[in-house]
Amino acid sequence: MMEHITAQTFDPTVLQSDKPVLVDFWATWCAPCQMLAPVLEEIEAEHPELLVAKVNVDESADLAIRYRISSIPALLLFRDGKLESQMVGYADKATICKQLGL
Repeated sequence: MMEHITAQTFDPTVLQSDKPVLVDFWATWCAPCQMLAPVLEEIEAEHPELLVAKVNVDESADLAIRYRISSIPALLLFRDGKLESQMVGYADKATICKQLGL
């Protein structure tokens, strides 16, 4: 089950994680975000070495501003507390896994 994170839980959950974290910036009104959710659930289930977390941009606008999110869905990969890569827009499972090196 993907973890929903907020500004209060972002740093300990994402930046201090001992495993790579894929953060999905999304919103309830975003159709491509809704299409992406089951894809991310599959990736998380198949890759226990990866933590998948979600940030609702409406509820955590400060995080969206902090990471300059201007379009959603946006996937940000953090490794060892550092932003490693970023994808914007809907992508299929194979494309995401390739981008993540899985």
